[in-house]
Amino acid sequence: MKNPFSAIRLGLTAGLTILTAAPALAGSAAQPGQTIGLPVGAQLPVGLYFVNTSSFGLRETLPRDSESNVNLPTFAWATPWNVLNARLQFFVTQPVVASSVQRAPYQSGIGQTLLAAQLAWDLGHDVGVSYLFGGYLPIETRFLTQSASLSHRFAVSYTGNDWNITANLLYGLFLETRSPSGTLYPDYLNLDLTVTKKFGKWQVGPVAFASTDLPTGVAGYRPQGQIAVGGLVGYNFGPVNLQAYVTRDVVERNYGGRETRGWLRAIVPLYQNKAEVEPNRTTVTRRQAE
Repeated sequence: MKNPFSAIRLGLTAGLTILTAAPALAGSAAQPGQTIGLPVGAQLPVGLYFVNTSSFGLRETLPRDSESNVNLPTFAWATPWNVLNARLQFFVTQPVVASSVQRAPYQSGIGQTLLAAQLAWDLGHDVGVSYLFGGYLPIETRFLTQSASLSHRFAVSYTGNDWNITANLLYGLFLETRSPSGTLYPDYLNLDLTVTKKFGKWQVGPVAFASTDLPTGVAGYRPQGQIAVGGLVGYNFGPVNLQAYVTRDVVERNYGGRETRGWLRAIVPLYQNKAEVEPNRTTVTRRQAE
């Protein structure tokens, strides 16, 4: 996991899948778009962080719209240790989800816990790359993804001159291809994109994400996919960073309709090595002084 405002180096991936109007279909274990706005390719200053990303989406399914709320509380630990000249970082995310398919009564429950480790390299010239490897634990919440899966994430970030230009590719592999009820779980690719600029304590810019199921070899399976675009605004309050963005599908495949989703993220440093953080900087890179 990786990855707000002033360019926070948090790798916070979290996951669970909200099933849409067609209960026989499944999506990626990692919620598409969840790392938007975060320079996930860069190193975090040594410390412990709490981050919560919450989103509410409305999908235009027929005959009635479907709604879902996803909360991704995450603890991130940037250790002082280096492995292969990269900073070692750990992440734990415990999703909590509620959804209503075509205005049916809401269902809510605990999503799949994500446990992950990340290596983040500082390449110099404000460029960083990272690799995250983690796993989603199996659960019994039936309206969510249940099967365990592995997550590989590859990110690159440029954070110079108050920019955050980041691409994060998420590749997921399911250990079991079907749930106990027979739902098929395809492997998947997600891509989260961010291009934001900081103006004082403010951060603004366009964002986008895409997701697609990978081939399953199962006859008759209808793979899901989407491309969404939107805009982000953030503000650094000092000890707490807030970030909000809105995304809208411009392309969707087999989700039953296009989705509009609003996102809100809060980042709170619980502990930081002050030697790595400049004054007035909270969970940001050393070179992005205000």
